[in-house]
Amino acid sequence: MKLVPHLDILPAMPDSNQRRPPGPAPDAAELHDAALDYLARYAATEAGLRRVLERRIDRWARRATDADPEAVATQVRAARLVVREVVARLVATGAVNDTAYADSRARSLSRAGRSRRAAGAHLMAKGVDPAIVQSVLPDNAQTELAAALVLARKRRIGPFRRSAAPDEAARRRELGVLARAGFGQDIARRALAMDADQAETLVNEFRR
Repeated sequence: MKLVPHLDILPAMPDSNQRRPPGPAPDAAELHDAALDYLARYAATEAGLRRVLERRIDRWARRATDADPEAVATQVRAARLVVREVVARLVATGAVNDTAYADSRARSLSRAGRSRRAAGAHLMAKGVDPAIVQSVLPDNAQTELAAALVLARKRRIGPFRRSAAPDEAARRRELGVLARAGFGQDIARRALAMDADQAETLVNEFRR
């Protein structure tokens, strides 16, 4: 006869849905270490780094479901103030430098075929001050022309097209590609009309 153990004496099984307590909110030391870890892997602006650390706080708050909501909100506000202090300290030491970030990123974006306008929008979306953006963006027609040619080569249009000379509708479409990327009409027309060998040489020199 097979005996079935009484349910009352079976060991309690752990609840797989039970959440671990979240512990205290991230403090200055933890946020500083998290910031250094992030900066070791990625370049960041002041605003970008603040967002990274604030998301860490938000994740902690979402885990604190069993805690008093008012207490959690108070700790979140305090931790956000600490984030600003941590980032300010890193700026003071030079670990975070918006001008250096913007300068490097602007050159990289230009070499990748981004117009001055598109590069500026990208940097401001990263939280770079508009005055810094204007100071680092290349402001000469030759650089803008070279960037337009980089994009033309990627899209196989203008001097890099593989097909025969396009009709008027196709020319307008090619102009539209560069216009939507932020290039002015004069730059776009010059890029699309350039000789293939000259365009290839200019792009290769520009991307060195």
